[in-house]
Amino acid sequence: MTQICVTSRVSFEDGSIDYRFTRAGGPGGQNVNKVETAVELRFDLAGDRLLPEDVKVRLRQLAGRRLSGQDILIIQAQRFRSQGLNREDAFARLLALIERAAAVPEARLPSMPSGSARRRRMEVKKLRSATKATRGAVRADDG
Repeated sequence: MTQICVTSRVSFEDGSIDYRFTRAGGPGGQNVNKVETAVELRFDLAGDRLLPEDVKVRLRQLAGRRLSGQDILIIQAQRFRSQGLNREDAFARLLALIERAAAVPEARLPSMPSGSARRRRMEVKKLRSATKATRGAVRADDG
């Protein structure tokens, strides 16, 4: 089995990928009824030993409904009328998905409003309160 490098720290085994071919729907004339051009790429996520565990966790989240119950990532490609191009398309989409999963999300640091922002907010609230305070009911002795 060969090793496929996605980034400097992320790689996976070529043996974890399995291709299945089916007949594609859509345009293609007589060709569409004879040739199996649609590709179903199956990537065994649980069986791959080289992919780091943190990348696998993020990949499971990104995969969504493309992940089967047996932890197999399924990518279907039938955009092209050629089996070879569809195979390349499916593989490129797998690589893009793994690259996205390999990117470690930055931890969000909670921020606080500055002192001047708090003061401005309180001033606006006081002005608004004063405006609303003048909107009381009209009394008989005022008019």
